[in-house]
Amino acid sequence: MPNVKFRASRRTLTSHTGLSIIGQCFEIAGVDSIDGRFPTTLGMRTSDVVKSYLGLLCLGMSDYDAIENFRRDKPFQQLLTLQKVPSTATLRQRLEKLAANDLQARTAAWSTTLLSLVEAPITAETTHVCLDIDTFVMDNSNSKKEGVSRTYQKVDGYTPIAAYLGNEGWCLGLELRPGKQHTMKESNAFLERVLPRAQGLTEQPILLREDSGFDSQAHLALLEQQRQAFADAGRRLDYLVKWNPRGSASADQDTWLAVAADYWEELRPGKRQALWTQAVSIHDDNKIEYVVKRVMRLVERTADRDGQLLLEPDYELEGWWTSLDEAPEAVIKRYQAHATHEQFHSEIKTDLDLERLPSGKFATNDLILHLAQLAYNILRLMGQLGMTGELSPVRHPAKRRRIRTVLQELVHRAALVIHKARQILLDFGQEIGRMTVLHTLRSRLRYPRGTPC
Repeated sequence: MPNVKFRASRRTLTSHTGLSIIGQCFEIAGVDSIDGRFPTTLGMRTSDVVKSYLGLLCLGMSDYDAIENFRRDKPFQQLLTLQKVPSTATLRQRLEKLAANDLQARTAAWSTTLLSLVEAPITAETTHVCLDIDTFVMDNSNSKKEGVSRTYQKVDGYTPIAAYLGNEGWCLGLELRPGKQHTMKESNAFLERVLPRAQGLTEQPILLREDSGFDSQAHLALLEQQRQAFADAGRRLDYLVKWNPRGSASADQDTWLAVAADYWEELRPGKRQALWTQAVSIHDDNKIEYVVKRVMRLVERTADRDGQLLLEPDYELEGWWTSLDEAPEAVIKRYQAHATHEQFHSEIKTDLDLERLPSGKFATNDLILHLAQLAYNILRLMGQLGMTGELSPVRHPAKRRRIRTVLQELVHRAALVIHKARQILLDFGQEIGRMTVLHTLRSRLRYPRGTPC
C-alpha cells in the first residue's frame, strides 16, 4: 500500500472549472439586469442571490443548504462575478420575496436571449423544427408542500408543464402546476407564451406535438388560429395532437369497423390494420367552425405474435389531429418521435436534482423551475457546442449529450486558480483535452457586443 500523506497549502484550487463558462452565459443572458428591477438595500444584490442559486443548479444541486459549501469558495464567487455569496437563510428568504414579486415573468427571456445571441444550433426533423409540449410528474410524496396533491401517476406531487424546441431539446417553457391540475387547464395560455419564443429563435417551419391530454376543441381551435397568424406573418406552423377517444372506441366499434372495411392490410398472420384520413368539424367557444384533419388507425388482432389464436378479435383504435399534408404512415412516424422529450423531463428531475423541490411554498418552487430552465439550457448549450463533433472527449458518437455527461466531463473539472495581471488563470496541469474544450467554448460564446470573452 502506498504511503499517502495529506497537507494543505496557500494555493487556490477549484473542482468546478465549468463555472467559467456558466458565469459567461449568465452575463450574455442578462441576469444582472434584474438589479434595476429588484433593487435591494440589504447589502446583497438581487443578481448575486439569483446567480448563486443558478450556479448551484448548474452544478446539479438544488437544496438551499448546499450554498454553505461555497460561501468561502473564492473561485465560485469570482467565476460567477458575485460580490457576495448568500447564506442559506438569505437565499431562502430572498427567493421567497422574489417569487412574491413575480420574478418568474422575467426569467423566460433569459433563455431566449442566450440562445439567440450565441446562435444555438436548432436542428429540424425532416421539414419542421419540432416544438414538444407535455406535462410530467414530480414525486413529492410524504411532504406538506403547498400545491402537492394526487397526480395522474397515482403519487403525491406536482405536474409541471414544459416545452422543448428542436432535436436538441432547448427548453422554452417550464412552469409548475399542482399535482391534481388537468393537463388542459391553462395550457392555451402557456402555448401563447411559448410560440413567440420559438418563432423568434428559428425561421424554419414549426411542428407542435402534444399527447392526448391536450385534445380539446378549444385547444384545436386555438391551434388553427395560430396557424393563420403564422401564415399572415409569412411563417408556417403545423400541429400534431394525439386523439383522445373518450370511450367512443368501444361504444362505436361497429361504426369504426364499417369505415375501416376499405382500408385493411395484413401486417402478419393474425394481425391487420386500417389507415385512413377523415375531416372533422369542431367549434371554438364563440361557435366558430373549423374543419380539422384526423388520421385514424384501427388494428385487429386475431392471434398473438407467437401464433396463439385469440378467443375474440382484439381491436386497438388510435387517432391523431394534424395539419400536415402527409400520408398517414408519415404522420404516425412523426408522432412516435415525440417520445424523445421524456428524456428531457428525466434530466430536469435527476441531473438537476429537482425531483423534490426545496421550498414549501408553491410560488417559490415555481420560481425555482423558471430558474432551472436557464440552467438546463446553459448545460445543454455546453454539451452541444463542446461535446459533439471533433471537440468531444473520448465517448461514443452522439448528436446530443445528456446533462449528467456535461456535468461529469466539463463542469466538475479541477484546476489551480492563479491570479496574474488582473486575470484569472485556470491551470489544468496535464489535462489538455478538457482545457481545449473549455477554451473553445470561452471563445465561441461571445458577449452581445461581439467582443471576445
